[in-house]
Amino acid sequence: MQPVLRTFTPADTEAVVALWEACGLVRAWNDPRRDIARKLTVQPELFLVAEDVQDPERPVVGAGMAGFDGHRGWVNYLAVRPDLQGSGLGRAFMTEFERLLTELGCPKLNLQVRAGNEQVIGFYESLGYEPDHTVSLGKRLIPDA
Repeated sequence: MQPVLRTFTPADTEAVVALWEACGLVRAWNDPRRDIARKLTVQPELFLVAEDVQDPERPVVGAGMAGFDGHRGWVNYLAVRPDLQGSGLGRAFMTEFERLLTELGCPKLNLQVRAGNEQVIGFYESLGYEPDHTVSLGKRLIPDA
C-alpha cells in the first residue's frame, strides 16, 4: 500500500468520522461532523487525509487536523486505521504537519494526548515531543448537544 496525503474534501466526511470512531477519538461531548465543519472555516488546507489509492472500498486510512494561531501550532484528531498503526503513516502525517506549520512561521507545535494513553504518548516521544508540564484547561462555549 502506498498512501497518499492530500487535503480533506467534504466527500471524505463519513470515512473520516468512521476512522476517528475506530480509533477511539470520538467523545459524546464532541460531534465530529461539527468539528469537521468548524475546521473547514479555518485553515482547511491543514486538514489532511491519507488515502489508499489501491483500495476504492476504504480509501481513507488516516486523517488529522492542524492549525496555527500565530503563537503555537496544534495537531488534533490524528488517526491511522488500526491495522496500519506502526506502519509509519502517523510519522508521515506529523512530518507533513511540521513542514506546513514551519512554512507558516510556527515556532512550536503542541498537541494533547489523553492521560493514560501510553502507546500514543510513546509515539510522540519517539518523534521528539516532550511533556510541557502544563495543565490543559477547557471550557465549552458552544455545546454540540
